[in-house]
Amino acid sequence: MELDQFVEKFAAQFEDTEMGNIHKDVNFKLLDTWDSLTAFSIQMMIEDDYNVKILPQDFKSVGTVEELFALVESKIV
Repeated sequence: MELDQFVEKFAAQFEDTEMGNIHKDVNFKLLDTWDSLTAFSIQMMIEDDYNVKILPQDFKSVGTVEELFALVESKIV
């Protein structure tokens, strides 16, 4: 799994945010467009693309896209 690909897929879940504004170091929860629907979309993307289940509380343990990527990587069987 590549971080750059993950960032692209992650950024694609934000409808009203330019992809260039989302990078590995961004604290995605501080974005104006972060909401529960976006969180759900990201959960589904991760489950569909990486076969990893991310729970809502998992989002509380990470701050940046790179930290979420590391969490997903740690759960890949």
